[in-house]
Amino acid sequence: MKSADRPLPSLDVERFAAGPVLLIAAALFALEMALSGRYGFHGDELYFLDAARHLQGGYVDQPILVPLLARVSLSLFGVSLPGLRVWAALAVAATVVIGGLLARELGGRRNAQILAALATATMPAVIGTGDILEPTTLDILFWAALALVVVRIGRTGDCRYWLLGGVVLGVGLANKHSIGFFAVAIFFGALLSGGWRLVLNRWALAGAVIAAFFTIPDLWWQATNGWPTIAMTQALNQENGGLGNISTWVVGQLLMVTLALAWLWVVGIVFLWRSGRPLWRALVWAYGLLFVLFALTTGAKIYYLAAAYVYLLAAGAVGVEAWWATHRVRSGLVLAATALTTALILPIVLPIQPASTLSASQATSPLGEEVGWPDMVETVATVWFSLPAAQRANAVILTFDYSQAGAINELGPGLGLPTAVSAHNTEWFWGPGNPNATTVVAWYPGSVDMTSDEAVADLSHYFQHVRVAATISNSAGVHNQDWGGHVYVCTGLKHPWATMWPMLRHYS
Repeated sequence: MKSADRPLPSLDVERFAAGPVLLIAAALFALEMALSGRYGFHGDELYFLDAARHLQGGYVDQPILVPLLARVSLSLFGVSLPGLRVWAALAVAATVVIGGLLARELGGRRNAQILAALATATMPAVIGTGDILEPTTLDILFWAALALVVVRIGRTGDCRYWLLGGVVLGVGLANKHSIGFFAVAIFFGALLSGGWRLVLNRWALAGAVIAAFFTIPDLWWQATNGWPTIAMTQALNQENGGLGNISTWVVGQLLMVTLALAWLWVVGIVFLWRSGRPLWRALVWAYGLLFVLFALTTGAKIYYLAAAYVYLLAAGAVGVEAWWATHRVRSGLVLAATALTTALILPIVLPIQPASTLSASQATSPLGEEVGWPDMVETVATVWFSLPAAQRANAVILTFDYSQAGAINELGPGLGLPTAVSAHNTEWFWGPGNPNATTVVAWYPGSVDMTSDEAVADLSHYFQHVRVAATISNSAGVHNQDWGGHVYVCTGLKHPWATMWPMLRHYS
């Protein structure tokens, strides 16, 4: 028997530093909720609300969990920013608690647990996703929770915890598919670390079966609709992957953790690797394997590995605990630097400053996409009601992407607008609206995504007459993705509207 195969003795754990860890989590929750209504809905959130009104087993770009949570919020609070974003705030607060628990499971005492919670709470990736309800927000939580289960099994050798791991993985898969890659990477990491007995047993198999159970609705929807998520993933990889985006990916990883603590996760890698525990080493393998995979396939999406830094920071906190206690001056300087770098990052990732003062780079960031939707919907309404009543009776509103459709469908009813349709991702599956439409009011985005000439050329494939009816802007003057786009009135359909609908479908 190789030494790596021998079961290591279980480690005792210290008492959980519940008071300070929960205080840090509560502070982050309070911050997120205090700012939750400052700007407006993010475009993705408007789409999720639209998806919530079309509950189904799966969607092109996600499984069911976020639309399901959005449906609960609609039932409890109506179309409400705080009512929707409370889930995100709860998720990041829970992630902070898990950061502290990870440090405890790794053998950390009170100071290590507090440092791990603080390091997690100051991660830009955590703070920024707590402002928006999106799959990534919950994905970070579920990755961290699965890592906690893995660390517990690695500490105790008790494989019965794989049943809990199966539940965590299953719920995570109901939110986003990427946690499946994390689970597979952990499995291979365990094999490479000599821990095959810990992952090849009846409890691990039972956990895998439990996780698979949660994927049945999504798999059923995918199978009955031609596996559209695969097509969308290929489109995303072509757009964001490749060698040209590797440098973006590498540099982007430095932005996942507040700069003053960027060294801490490196210490975490060393700590886990030197632990001699196969499952703890498996987490290092998982990080390395996924670092390479995502760098090649989704390089421009730098946040795909953000969740891994939660357990790496926790391990780093345990690794430096003795140093932290004996070098109080240096530890104090690190805390001061952490406060400074976090203060600098907050206005970049949270809606703190007035929207009108957002920089050009922020305008096309997630923050910029929270600005201007009511103004833009009013512009569409102006064009819609400028049409004669007889023409409106045989017209539909078409949007280029799902955010625009969600904006009209969630914010437009009060203005008297009909339900908008879009051929983007899952919106396409909800149909063309009036199949006999003879006029289409089309809302296309600004120059960040396409020029006006490109938009007219695209529409001209389907309509003989395309005229600009309005230009999109917002009262804050934020040049986001829709700024400078246009609303077009399109007539002279080259094919019946219902016949053209399959031709319009696009994934991104």
